[in-house]
Amino acid sequence: MTKILHLSDLHFGKHFLPAVSQVVLAQIKALSPDVIVISGDLTHRAKPDEFAAAQQFLRCLPPTPRVVVPGNHDIPLYRIWERMLSPYALYQHYIADTLDSRLNVKDAIIVGLDSTAPYRAIKNGRLNRKQLQFCEQTFTEASENQFKVVVMHHHLVPAPTFERTRPMPQAKRTLEAFTRMRVDLVLAGHLHRAYVGHSLDVYAGENRDHGIIIVQCGTTTSCRGRGLEREKNSFNLITLSATTILVEHYHYHEHDAVFEPVSQHSFKRWSSDSSITV
Repeated sequence: MTKILHLSDLHFGKHFLPAVSQVVLAQIKALSPDVIVISGDLTHRAKPDEFAAAQQFLRCLPPTPRVVVPGNHDIPLYRIWERMLSPYALYQHYIADTLDSRLNVKDAIIVGLDSTAPYRAIKNGRLNRKQLQFCEQTFTEASENQFKVVVMHHHLVPAPTFERTRPMPQAKRTLEAFTRMRVDLVLAGHLHRAYVGHSLDVYAGENRDHGIIIVQCGTTTSCRGRGLEREKNSFNLITLSATTILVEHYHYHEHDAVFEPVSQHSFKRWSSDSSITV
């Protein structure tokens, strides 16, 4: 089995909650994940001091393989010249040199994709054809038993019971491409509201013999939760086994200063003759 801890939307800056971050660090040690994923928005306004604080947080994580991608808040917003000329300079200096990445572990190949679009959008994102080709090329190296996982910041499907959920442009095209690649799982953030579901619930697509598990994470360490997670903090723990994808969704309980599981979602690993159980 492979355990993936999914954090998102840390928002180091004025909305960051230091006490919650310390609980996260303590629980990561207790949960002992095999991989740590952070799906964007490490900072709130992409300032050097915010990135330095995020970098220190990453240094406090256990020496576990990790996949980190930028979010739209990791791009300068009001510093226009910086946004136009070097939007990723601080992210690449403090967090990671590469924007699109890959990680090969025993049971999975995980691709991290930069879905930000500093020249085309302020909040929403984009994935281009070159990134999809990078994904496809990477996944051709997966063994028959390895899971194919994509990490990005922006969401591909709307979360239920939440109004501000317009997916990023060409989301259907992207889901079709991921379906052709036989992607098993997409991990994302951005909404500050968690959601666990299935691509075929919202978009049947051309090919119904393969569906993709969609796992959205809320904000893990800021006070900017939205919708059903207003003023809440959350993360996800995903366990990949030979036949099952298990997603456990955790909420922070301030009174006890602990993250506890509040829901569990079990999906049968997809094959041409399998069904999905939730």
